[in-house]
Amino acid sequence: MPLTFFNTYSRRKEEFKPLEPGHVRMYTCGPTVYAPAHIGNFRAYMFEDLLRRYLLYKGYKVTQVMNLTDIDDKTIRDSKARGIPLREHTKPFKEAFFRDLERLNIQRAEYYPAATEHIPEMVSLVKKLLDSGHAYKSSDAIYFKIKSFPKYGALSHMKLDELKDGARVNSDEYEKDTASDFALWKFWTPDDGDVFWETELGKGRPGWHIECSAMSMKYLGESFDIHTGGIDNMFPHHENEIAQSEAATGKPFSKYWLHCEHLMVEGKKMAKSEGNYFTVQDLVDKGENLSAVRYLLLSTYYRQQLNFTFDGLIAAKNAITRLRDFRDAIESGVGTETNPEIESIAKKAAEKFETALDDDLNISPALAAVYDFVREANAAREKNGLSIADAEILKQTLKRFDSVLGVIYVKEQALDSDIEKLIELRQAARKSKNFAESDRIRDQLLAMGIILEDTPQGVRWKRKL
Repeated sequence: MPLTFFNTYSRRKEEFKPLEPGHVRMYTCGPTVYAPAHIGNFRAYMFEDLLRRYLLYKGYKVTQVMNLTDIDDKTIRDSKARGIPLREHTKPFKEAFFRDLERLNIQRAEYYPAATEHIPEMVSLVKKLLDSGHAYKSSDAIYFKIKSFPKYGALSHMKLDELKDGARVNSDEYEKDTASDFALWKFWTPDDGDVFWETELGKGRPGWHIECSAMSMKYLGESFDIHTGGIDNMFPHHENEIAQSEAATGKPFSKYWLHCEHLMVEGKKMAKSEGNYFTVQDLVDKGENLSAVRYLLLSTYYRQQLNFTFDGLIAAKNAITRLRDFRDAIESGVGTETNPEIESIAKKAAEKFETALDDDLNISPALAAVYDFVREANAAREKNGLSIADAEILKQTLKRFDSVLGVIYVKEQALDSDIEKLIELRQAARKSKNFAESDRIRDQLLAMGIILEDTPQGVRWKRKL
């Protein structure tokens, strides 16, 4: 089965064929760094990580760009309210974003361009639009003239003749029923304080939509393969990106558009007023395991709403424990007599895994294939044991799956010296046959979240999820 994606632009599944054979160039809408990213944001970033990882699994070279919006209405508003420079306001939120990416095991993109560092590219793009008649100056801003772009609305299926002729929207984000000419460059006002650039366009700063077009084209070219984001960005943001980019270049902007659905929390829209608004740090402070958070965010098909629940996190912990226990059980084999059933089990599981993900990243049957693999391999192992070669086949298959999932072969946090000392004391108690003391220390470690396993190769430890 070929790799297919549901293309929002065409509203159908299409076989994926990159513009350059073997090389995928993709753009992902990143965070607006006015506050810490929340788990709704990370639902989108996790879907994009699954996409990236599976493209790599398939053997593609991937060049991914994720922008950092460090200038827009929100960042200016909040930095002004705090009475600090824009750069000082956004810096800790950028750092928190990258820390959260690492904690959730989200692979890094090749480029993270910040909007404030790409003003010349934005100015150049706006000038092209002015020169070609797709943009015009008003008293407060330079606007894109959507009537000059007949394809406007093709992504969101909005009809151009329903738009308000001559109406303008200056705010970066606006409601779906106010589609109108949008600001490309905003002229400075006293409300902007010290946030402005002196350019050929005049004293001011970019609108939000022009930022993504300028930065994506700088790093990926005027046409590229995949553009992703949350469904809430489809209109107006992505629609505006297409219009201004294609009007400036005369070329198709992105070949495939992939959008993920919203995240709910305990069946409700996430909101601070509901008490269900969580950042990654909030979940850390609650003692939640971040591998489980990753698994839960990953485990629902991206085009379906995801209901994030704490019961779901418990189920995710149990699922990961099962996978990691299997990982440990197949760590080594004995002898040279191979079991032909093992290779067949691994091959069948890989085929099912790939068939599922080839179908628009359908993660649920892909996970089912992994658990069938674990169940069948365990049955074969318990019946006939594992040879060294059998164990290697299972390990390599599991590692291939985890190159996409990112929850099994995760480096354990190092033990602190107090825990290491307790493990040594327990070993000494076992050696001296003081089993009561050995059991007491084992229980103490379990209460501290450390599980010990006594194996013929020695004692092993793992953290309780």
